[in-house]
Amino acid sequence: MNESRNVAIVGYGETKITLRGGRSAYELAADVFDEILRQTGFDRSEIDGLAVAETISETANPFWPAYMADMLGLTPTWLECLALGGVSSVGGVARAIAAIEAGFCSTVLVLSADSQSSKNQSEQGGQRHEFQYPIGLKGPVGAFGLLTRRYQHLHQLDPLALAKLAVTQRKHALLNPNACDKLQVPLSEQDYLASRFVSDPVRILDSVMVCDGANGILLTTKKNIRSKGIAKFVVPTAYAEITNFEAFNPAAEITETGFKVAGPKALASARLKTRDVCMFHPYDDFLIAILLQMEQIGFCSDGEGSRFIKETNLSFDGDLPLNTGGGQISAGQPGLAGGGLNLVEAIRQMFGEAGSRQVGKTRNAVVTGIGVIPIGRNWSSSAVLVLEQ
Repeated sequence: MNESRNVAIVGYGETKITLRGGRSAYELAADVFDEILRQTGFDRSEIDGLAVAETISETANPFWPAYMADMLGLTPTWLECLALGGVSSVGGVARAIAAIEAGFCSTVLVLSADSQSSKNQSEQGGQRHEFQYPIGLKGPVGAFGLLTRRYQHLHQLDPLALAKLAVTQRKHALLNPNACDKLQVPLSEQDYLASRFVSDPVRILDSVMVCDGANGILLTTKKNIRSKGIAKFVVPTAYAEITNFEAFNPAAEITETGFKVAGPKALASARLKTRDVCMFHPYDDFLIAILLQMEQIGFCSDGEGSRFIKETNLSFDGDLPLNTGGGQISAGQPGLAGGGLNLVEAIRQMFGEAGSRQVGKTRNAVVTGIGVIPIGRNWSSSAVLVLEQ
């Protein structure tokens, strides 16, 4: 992907994350777009590509991408609707690069906006509800309860490791003014351990809080970057994605995910080892998902996630900075815009604009996405994006 390094990310935008803010995804998206135009100096007429993620709140409307383009005053020559859940943002980067390199467009807005806590029009079940939603299994929380219990059966899962993830991300969120106000509260390991179970062994602090918000990035060619005299940009250098890992195996191990394929593939393409990664921004709808990604991307061996987490300084000023904006767990999950939350944070860090939580080494970042709740094997889509200076 982007072997010529001819396409780069030149801007980003993000709204504050709110709980039941009452604004539509269109309004939130417009705020992000305005911020990106101010930041980059582009005129809206110069943006000829739009990749917009589906939503929980608005995409009962089958014409969502076209209406969003109209709302923003865009006339794109390339228009994409991203329907990969939490993979949509990182997947949008890869698709935008492909479109630019194919000559369909030259400057692409990759946009995610949702107001799920204010408005929910979705049906997230599988094709056979009686199989996907047996009595007592309540969506992602129930599915991740089963996945976590299975991991406990196979490996050692130390609650203190999950507590460390929760506390680390909360400390980062306290330094992030865009984090949801309700989550702007200090958290201790004891607070985590004392939190109630919602799908044993999953605690309430293992899971995201659904909110409203939007985020987006702008990609363009190096020619445009030079002509505008843009000094700050980040280059996406590798990407790997897989959907329905082990789909034809009716007895697939549910703790094994597509990251076993996508992680090593993306790192190899970027010619990086895990020890070279400056910061890690994994999709974090549940804390166990972070641990599984660490194992399966290759930061540690299978079953060694708890040990790795406890032995590694994951703070923004540590050995492997983790979700330095707080992640979805502690900044809030803005519906299906959640996949862009950590992507924007990685870019902010690489631009040197993270303020009091700024990391020291910004040569590269690894950002991931997870799409769709577990489907009887594991979650559906897994994706890994590598960004470099």
